[in-house]
Amino acid sequence: MDKHYLQAFIKNAVCEDLGDGDHTSLATIHMGATGSARLLVKEAGILAGVEIAKEVFAYIDPSLTIKILLFDGAVIAPGDEVLHVSGSIHSLLKAERLVLNIMQRMSGIATTTRLYAEKLVGLKTKVIDTRKTTPGMRFLEKEAVRIGGGGNHRMGLYDMILIKDNHIDFAGGIKPAINRAADYIRQTGKALKIEVEVRNVADIEIVLSVGKINRIMLDNFSVAETLQAVRLIQGKYETESSGGITLETLCDYALCGVDYISVGALTHHIKSLDLSLKAM
Repeated sequence: MDKHYLQAFIKNAVCEDLGDGDHTSLATIHMGATGSARLLVKEAGILAGVEIAKEVFAYIDPSLTIKILLFDGAVIAPGDEVLHVSGSIHSLLKAERLVLNIMQRMSGIATTTRLYAEKLVGLKTKVIDTRKTTPGMRFLEKEAVRIGGGGNHRMGLYDMILIKDNHIDFAGGIKPAINRAADYIRQTGKALKIEVEVRNVADIEIVLSVGKINRIMLDNFSVAETLQAVRLIQGKYETESSGGITLETLCDYALCGVDYISVGALTHHIKSLDLSLKAM
């Protein structure tokens, strides 16, 4: 994870919350008072965000002492203690909400991802995320997917060429879109993989006739259509199923032999896991 990006994120998040001061703490607690708090689990799931929490505490007050009891990826249950933190009470209270917001959301994502990943144990297919993320938090949410046992698709528009339906329509068709993408890579020298979205078997046949790509995305294909598509593509390019695939239908698509299944719900239909930071 990019430390500079993380520090900038924490700085912005602290500024958003703190403004010109934590007036409740300033009004009720003596400056210089010290104490300890523990981070408690209130709901079963997969823990994520511990390493980020350490960075938040250190940013707010490097003198805080942190004892980690459970680590990212741990299976957690109500009553578990994740960490203890000691030092300035004012610093603890400044960090409290930001730490919880990050860890609750990341743990919710990791917990959901683990459900999908466990369904695919023993199969070649890997579940991956999408760009359907919270603005400004994508790097944290994608890290949570990894902690939960899933994989990451592209991080953004900059690290892969993904030719989707709108690109195809605006470019005048699949063939010119692929050819222009291949020309772009040659001209720029960028080491970018090319993926193209297809909507039916006819689209697949066009892609196969053109080549020059790395992966074919089967968008909103039925299970039967996916099986047919994989038979056409197998051994030539990677395959990815996408569009409306749920936990209940995941294995049906995986058994067709696709390499990847991308699921937007890993990051955008998430219930945060219940955690709390309480004085000791």
